[in-house]
Amino acid sequence: MLLEAFGSILQLLYLAMLVLAVVALVFAVTAREDAYRAADKQKKSFWLIILGITVFVNLVIPILFLQIAGVIASIVFMVDVRPAIKAVSGGGGRRGGSSSDGPYGPYNGGR
Repeated sequence: MLLEAFGSILQLLYLAMLVLAVVALVFAVTAREDAYRAADKQKKSFWLIILGITVFVNLVIPILFLQIAGVIASIVFMVDVRPAIKAVSGGGGRRGGSSSDGPYGPYNGGR
């Protein structure tokens, strides 16, 4: 019974690693090429290859060492590269706001 529970936990872990890799790959595909250069990150093709290999390894070659390397690459993309690309390409939660906008609307200087 304990081994069955451990096996199901491992299955969920493998599924989570696959989902993270697929989400990171989708974000990498949808970002503009010039945003990578403007954010001073690796080329778009570099991230597409790395994340594509990660998805392939998670689907076809279930070797834990390679999957962990892929998870690290996916986390680096999601935590470092994606926010930099969003900041450069104008996405950051601000859709047409000005520099004086606060979290609840424009700040008018206490008027």
